[in-house]
Amino acid sequence: MADASAPLAVPAAPTGRSWRDRAPALAGVAAFLLLAAAALTWAKWAPYAAKLSHVGSTHVWSGKDILAKAGQAGAAPSLAGAWHFTRAYLAAIWMALVAALVIASAVQALVPRSWLLAPARRGGQMRRSAIGGAASLPCLMCTCCSAPVAVTLRREGAPRSTVLAYWMGNPVLNPVVLAFLALVCPWQWVATRILVGALLVFGATALVARITGERSEELPALDSAGLELRGAPARFGGALLRLSTTLLPEYLLVVFVLGLFRGWIFPLGASASHSEVLALLIAAGLGTLVVIPTTGEIPILLGLSALGVGAAPIGALLITLPAISLVSMMLVMRALSARVTVAMAGAVAASGILAGALLSLLG
Repeated sequence: MADASAPLAVPAAPTGRSWRDRAPALAGVAAFLLLAAAALTWAKWAPYAAKLSHVGSTHVWSGKDILAKAGQAGAAPSLAGAWHFTRAYLAAIWMALVAALVIASAVQALVPRSWLLAPARRGGQMRRSAIGGAASLPCLMCTCCSAPVAVTLRREGAPRSTVLAYWMGNPVLNPVVLAFLALVCPWQWVATRILVGALLVFGATALVARITGERSEELPALDSAGLELRGAPARFGGALLRLSTTLLPEYLLVVFVLGLFRGWIFPLGASASHSEVLALLIAAGLGTLVVIPTTGEIPILLGLSALGVGAAPIGALLITLPAISLVSMMLVMRALSARVTVAMAGAVAASGILAGALLSLLG
């Protein structure tokens, strides 16, 4: 596989084609949209619609802190805890992960590159980030489940800023999570998440893309030809097999390791209320490593708040816990490059510090 950061060919504008010539491409895109909508309805839209209705009527969050499955803050490594955490995590995300693999495979099998990438190739990094961030909003995925789609987009030639914004926008600006936060958490938490989250998704991603070289990066030429629909099932199966065999083993391994060392990687507990500045720095840094499912930050933050943890670390974790994790970084690193991935993690940590400061000001 070519290095994602290597210079690519000079782009060429797609040639004009008749509607008859475009029919296979139109059919492929329509099939992709139907398949993606079906997968998201099954894994995300329908389940969260039911949960949103329940929380809206009770204003009580019934979910548990998934990190507790691996042990308490500061606990020594435990194989049993790691196994319980891995099982609980997979039980929470398997449907979304299946949907993500299906969508990522369908992109490769059904959508012509010219149709997929043309909107993301116009303008500068800010516009490209805006497209990626907007495309992420209906998907409602956690950072790990959005990773297979981000990997596919990058390997298909999408600009870094678009891919980064899609990857960050899924967990950080998830509309359903924002609604849950509004129903069960203080308004200051919601305002902090939206303001800093928008800055991260639409601004920081463009900045990371620029400082890591996207300004000089030449995007691949676009082929105006559509995909042959008769070969779509084989392409889909091949893409699904490749993604599953390359991503799932390291996915499971890193989840297990994070569960094993949960007590050391995420040591925030009752003691965090004694040193808010130190807790802020820990939350901003180590919060980027912990893996949680969609909405997983809500019971964690409510629990820490009940222990008396201050606004600054709570604000940092509002961003860092959902935005990125060691698992998702490992999944995207080969497609985005280590330099881009680490730079994005640094931007998430910096955004966490900003969120902590903002929530402290809001009170």
